[in-house]
Amino acid sequence: MAFAPSSTTSPARGTPRDVHLPDTARDLVKILVAGPFGVGKTTLIDSVSEIRPLHTEEPLSEASAQVDDLAGVRDKSTTTVAVDFGRISLPGGVVLYLFGTPGQERFRALWDDIAYGALGALVLVDSRRIDASFDVLGLVEESGLPYAVAFNTFPDSPRHHTREQLRAALDLEAGTPMVTCDARDADSSVDALLALVQHLIDRNVSEDAR
Repeated sequence: MAFAPSSTTSPARGTPRDVHLPDTARDLVKILVAGPFGVGKTTLIDSVSEIRPLHTEEPLSEASAQVDDLAGVRDKSTTTVAVDFGRISLPGGVVLYLFGTPGQERFRALWDDIAYGALGALVLVDSRRIDASFDVLGLVEESGLPYAVAFNTFPDSPRHHTREQLRAALDLEAGTPMVTCDARDADSSVDALLALVQHLIDRNVSEDAR
């Protein structure tokens, strides 16, 4: 099954969201939305979720400022301390349950619990601070989860890097999907998730053919 770019937006913020699964639901899939602190995981889940998202955000404190790298995210005032959760239905009866993971090293102990049962991960990356993504990518790779990388765009994101340079900077394998998205935009975020889902489907087809 191939997926085309989405043109379906999530419900507008502030409007009621249906908590019931659609009648067309066939495949229920757990997906992680991973990435470093301040990369846009909460924003992406909020932009696409067809139910009211669950957020576990707390204000940043002076103590956390001593251990969290705020470079590039100085305007950020809150942080996820447990998990973000949302749900989105895709064409073909596929329903994604989205679990956003904390991006700081001190929450590493939560990783195994949150990752349990997941089929794949969408890793958000900020091209202004690529090195901040190495620890998260290491966790995803250690877990053996298939993943796709989405570069979340910010107003001051550098535009001069080529795709080859970005792939080399993250040391990604050739088959790892790499896309650009705007986590604030539902269609753009859905397209990033579709790239991951298509990757999962292609992997399963390849394994079945062996």
